[in-house]
Amino acid sequence: MISFKQLPLEAKAAVAAGVVFFSMMLSRSYLAEKLDLRTWRWLLRLQMALFANALMLIGSLHVWRSTVTTFSRSSAASSLCFMPWKIAVFMFLALAHSSFFTLLFLVAEEPYFFSLAAYTCLGAYIILIFFLFTLGSVEQAYKFLAGRGTKAGTGNKNRTAIKPVLAVMLTVALTVVGLLNASQPPTVNSVEVPVHKLPSTMNNLKVVLLSDIHLGPTVGKTKLAMIVRMVKALKPDITVIVGDLTDSEAEIIRPAVEPLGDLNSPLGTYFVTGNHEYYTSDVSNWFELLKSFNIRPLHNENVKIVSPKSTDDWFCLAGVDDIEADVLRYSGHGMDLKKALRDCSNDHAIVLLAHQPIAAKWALQERPDINLILSGHTHGGQMFPLNAGAYFLNPFFVGLYEVGQNTFVYVSPGTMYFGIPMRLGSRAEITEIILRSP
Repeated sequence: MISFKQLPLEAKAAVAAGVVFFSMMLSRSYLAEKLDLRTWRWLLRLQMALFANALMLIGSLHVWRSTVTTFSRSSAASSLCFMPWKIAVFMFLALAHSSFFTLLFLVAEEPYFFSLAAYTCLGAYIILIFFLFTLGSVEQAYKFLAGRGTKAGTGNKNRTAIKPVLAVMLTVALTVVGLLNASQPPTVNSVEVPVHKLPSTMNNLKVVLLSDIHLGPTVGKTKLAMIVRMVKALKPDITVIVGDLTDSEAEIIRPAVEPLGDLNSPLGTYFVTGNHEYYTSDVSNWFELLKSFNIRPLHNENVKIVSPKSTDDWFCLAGVDDIEADVLRYSGHGMDLKKALRDCSNDHAIVLLAHQPIAAKWALQERPDINLILSGHTHGGQMFPLNAGAYFLNPFFVGLYEVGQNTFVYVSPGTMYFGIPMRLGSRAEITEIILRSP
């Protein structure tokens, strides 16, 4: 029987990830009710950071072997540049691993440089892992098709050296492009949506959609103030924030949230939770903070949006809790469509706010009379190579979808980004939705 000491490092890292995951399950089952909320929040986030780092360690070992060990066996090892290169790779990996811990220790009104550097390295790490794996797979396929088997030679050694060099060059180039793309202000995308049963007096009603701002280690007050200025310039009738506003506790990041108080849409500003609000374990405090800025959380509830031109004309704006609340067994929360649509008859138009596209799909299966659903969550994949995963894991990916004869779903690609300050293959967006009556 193989002992733990005899296992390869990758296997040890996998075992460590399994142990941390098991401890998370035990904590949810036995400690959630015994610990005070603040301690429980901190423990849950620490376990998530440790779990992510254990999984990353498997990839980090591969990166080290590909970019350092490979060259230590060649003439490059005697070069004066080799030692600085080893230090650079080690620092790169250390920063990437530390990114998850910034959520625990480095959240303030404005991002710390260390947090930005750590999350940038995490983004580059993901890209580098992808290219090392892809180029390695191409190399193995070439060997197989060429019938070379496992024979070694000078040509093979040269190709082995070229692979990490090419991967690093591609990673650096895409990282720079991603950083520049994400540093730009969100684009304003104007979309016209016909809404069945919308009163004619509410034709051309303007709704501004925000999603996935992710106030936390890499997004602070300055960026939020910019978003608010852009929203005010659009002069919306209604502003809606469909989840993932934050990655931190309300008390810690309160100063960064203050620009939201400048939103003054005449028919109101509304909010629904995303999965990241529940990861903070501080939803109640966030609700109170948002209410102090005249932003109304729709906690499985609805409001009547009345036409400024006629009090007899209105539509139902409803919001549901994010489905992650059910997964985490978050007390008093969870998607409850029946409660959210109470008193929303099919005689009037219904607009639903639901953070995740899968929740939009479930809502339409239960209530096909919903006319428009506004969602976010996917970030449009945010960055290569994560785009493909986001596309296949969500029933609606990004943009406007027509579902049936009188129903539309719009998925925002996100107004900012989560953690990694990069965008590749996607663009941050503020969505201006013009409601058209039939």
